[in-house]
Amino acid sequence: QVQLVESGGGLVQPGGSLRLSCAASGSIFSINLMGWYRQAPGKQRELVANIISGGVTNYADSVKGRFTISRDNSKNTVSLQMNSLKSEDTAVYYCNVKNIVDLEIQSDYWGQGTQVTVSS
Repeated sequence: QVQLVESGGGLVQPGGSLRLSCAASGSIFSINLMGWYRQAPGKQRELVANIISGGVTNYADSVKGRFTISRDNSKNTVSLQMNSLKSEDTAVYYCNVKNIVDLEIQSDYWGQGTQVTVSS
């Protein structure tokens, strides 16, 4: 089992910045994929960004150049720095960890979600 605790959501004006953090504990494999997803009202959950344990990152086109994902393997944390926020970034953001064995996802864990609201 893996437990994920998120922090850092809130209300911000358009053009502002927020930083989300997620601390993972429990059975985390040496090869894992940590990431952030979001779900806006009436929409499906979508990938925002992820980062594998080796450091390679992947971003949704809608956030490229504005968001930066990073991780600290020694602390099992993943962060999402969000800059130049837009109203369409408003959503509940979820931390996600996938344990990987032999290039396959063996287990998949989710945080409780944190609300990000971009509004003037």
